[in-house]
Parts: sequence; structure tokens; C-alpha cells
Amino acid sequence: MTRPTSQGDTPFRINLEQQIKRAKELLKAFHANDETALLRFQQHHPEFLDNTQTSANLSDAQLVIARELGLPGWAKLKAHITAMTQASDAIKAKASAPDAECKTLHIRCGTDLASTLPAGGFNGDFLEYSDPYGQGPIIQDDEFIKTRAQFLYESYRHFVDISLAGTRSDLETADNRLAQAAQQYERVVLWFEHDAYDQLILAKLLAYFAKNAVPEKLEMVSINHFPGSARFIGLGQLPAEAIRLIWQQRQPVSQKQLKLGEQVWYALGQSTPMPLYEIIKSKDINYLPYMSGALLRHLQELPSTLNSLSLTEQLTLELLNEHSLTAGQLFGKLMREHDPLPWLGDVMYWFILQSMTQASQAVFEIAKDDLKKPWHKRLLTITDTGQKVLAGTQDWLSLNPPERWLGGIQIDASHPCWHWDNKTGRPILS
Repeated sequence: MTRPTSQGDTPFRINLEQQIKRAKELLKAFHANDETALLRFQQHHPEFLDNTQTSANLSDAQLVIARELGLPGWAKLKAHITAMTQASDAIKAKASAPDAECKTLHIRCGTDLASTLPAGGFNGDFLEYSDPYGQGPIIQDDEFIKTRAQFLYESYRHFVDISLAGTRSDLETADNRLAQAAQQYERVVLWFEHDAYDQLILAKLLAYFAKNAVPEKLEMVSINHFPGSARFIGLGQLPAEAIRLIWQQRQPVSQKQLKLGEQVWYALGQSTPMPLYEIIKSKDINYLPYMSGALLRHLQELPSTLNSLSLTEQLTLELLNEHSLTAGQLFGKLMREHDPLPWLGDVMYWFILQSMTQASQAVFEIAKDDLKKPWHKRLLTITDTGQKVLAGTQDWLSLNPPERWLGGIQIDASHPCWHWDNKTGRPILS
């Protein structure tokens, strides 16, 4: 399944003149004792943490602006803008392709870089290797692709126009191209960010290369941050010059990273979460700097010990408990503000919401007329039952929601299953 892209008027292009103007406005607001301005200084300036500092100058305001944009200081902000401008100028001048020195295959877990890479002046080939391993069964046998295709088709066909045959063909084609990569390309570059969607697929690819032929150069671009005025969620948010810039940060994939990827992929398919949990706690987890956080977020989709809701389900009901929202509004709030490590595409989220409607008692209601609308336009309102589940006085699994899988773990209301204990930060069987 294709991961959604998010481009257009990007918040990741920063204009220096605009930031100078913003710093001056912030300083003016600070001197006027504006509460928002004072809070921004308190949050982002080390000398204003205790709120006792009463004077500030322009350099102080500039530091706040730089840190709000995700940079340590004003000098780094100016250097970043200069680098982005140089990358943009290189694209406009049609400078030589960054990947021109050898035949290159770029692998990404979605189509979001399929157009951005050429727009950035890259001329290598592109492979979308995409399957949301955070949902559905991971049964590592000879029927793996068949099982995954069946899950993807049955789960997502209500939201996107797909066929079973086409879904299976896409997965098989991606696997076949991966199998030929070492023979057909001198260099393979893996483009993956920090969330569970990306990191689980990265583990699968590393596990493959751990056991099979490796190209002359196997490299990786892996980031968890990019300066800008919005929360960084994924590479698909970034403009072409940003992709050209972070290309310079790529690193060769090491044998230790291949081995760790293999361990993670094997553990993901086990019927118990303990192998994944033990990997998180191991010292080897640091060989892939974003894997620990991604696996932790993955395990938080286990039923909680409080009420048997997954973290996504919990956050959904918490938001609805504040006020009714459309599914599209819910998704936006989850991605931008509430999920500690966003990992869902919109279709994946619609699937979760639809599954929640299939419990024996409704935890949220959808107006009858809205049922004819696309999911993102449907207005959801929490029910009394939903409030009870949220409070922990009613167990979610007691309402017999549909069976679901988290990797190799089957979550079924009719059997004891693994839960996530937020107090201890570990899985338990109950």
C-alpha cells in the first residue's frame, strides 16, 4: 500500500528576511508583556526558563525563533537557509545529478519521493517497497505475500480502489525487483525516517540483505527531524532542495545494522512481544538510532492494561471526549499534535475506525446521513460506552471488537492476550 505524500506549500522552506521580521515582532511582544511571547521565551531560551528575566534583545528573540524552527541557534538557522538556497540554485541550474557517479536504485516505503527525487536532479531508478507491517498478520512462511495481500485487500478495499490480484502482484513485483537489485545496481540507497511504518519496513529490507547478495554500495538516509515551521512527520513533506541536502547525510549500511534488522524482522513475526521488547532493551539497538522508539510505539498498539485500547484507539476516544470531530479532523490532530510518534496513513486510520464500529456496543456514533460520506467527512461523537471504556470502567475487549493482529501476535477477545502496561513500560500476558 502506498504511503500518502504531503507537499505543496511546504513549511520546510525558510526565508531569512521573514524570520528577521518575526524575531523583531516577538521582541516587541515580549516587551509588551504578551503572555504568548513570554511563554515562547520560557520554552525556548535557557536564560528565561524561570520567567524571572525581564529584559531581552534581538539576539534573544532570534534564538527563540531558531529553536522553534528546530535549530540550536541563529547562526545555524542562517547556515541552513544558505545550504537550502544553494541546493535550490543547483536544481535550477541543472547541475550534475547527486547520484550520477554510479548506477543507483532508491528504495522508499511509498511514492512520496518518486517525483521529488527527479525534481531534485537525481537520475537513479526508484522502487516503492511498501507494506504497513504495523497492521495485520506477519506470518513468516512461504505464504507470506499471499497472507499480506489478503489482509491488505480485505482491510483497505472499502477505502481505496484495489483488487486482490493487483495487491498481490504489487508485492511480488517489489520483491522481485529487490532480489535483482544487487546484480543490476552498483548502489542501493534506503530512504527511511524514524516512525514505526518506516522502521519496520527498513528491518525487512535489512533482513533481506543480511541473507542475500549486497550491492557494491548499500547506503541509508535516515532522519527524524528537518528544520521548519511544522512538525516533521516524514520525507514526503520535504521539497526537492531538502532531499538534495539530506542526501549528503547518507551513510553506508554496516554489518551490525544488517544483523539488527534481521533480528527485528524475525522478532516481529513471533506470537509474543517479548523478543521485540528484549531487542529494545539490548545495547545493539543503538546501531539503528530510530529503531528503539519505533518498536516502542509499535508495542503500544497492544491492548493497554487500563482498558484494552491500543494507543491509537485511546487517543481517538480522548479527542472525541473533548468534542465531536470528523474522522479527517481526528487524523490531522493525531498526526500533528497527539501521537508521540505518528506512523499511520489515512487509509490505515480509517480501517482502525471502521474496526471500532464493529464492537458489540458503540464507543462512538456516526450520524446516519454521514455513513454515505467518505470517512474523512464523517462526524464522530463519543457514546456513554466510549466514555466508560476511556475511564477504564468498561474493558474494550469485553465488547468483542474484531480480531486483529500486531505482527505475529493475535489479539482476540475470546483468549488471553498480551497487553501493554504503561506503568512499567513493558508487555504482560493477561
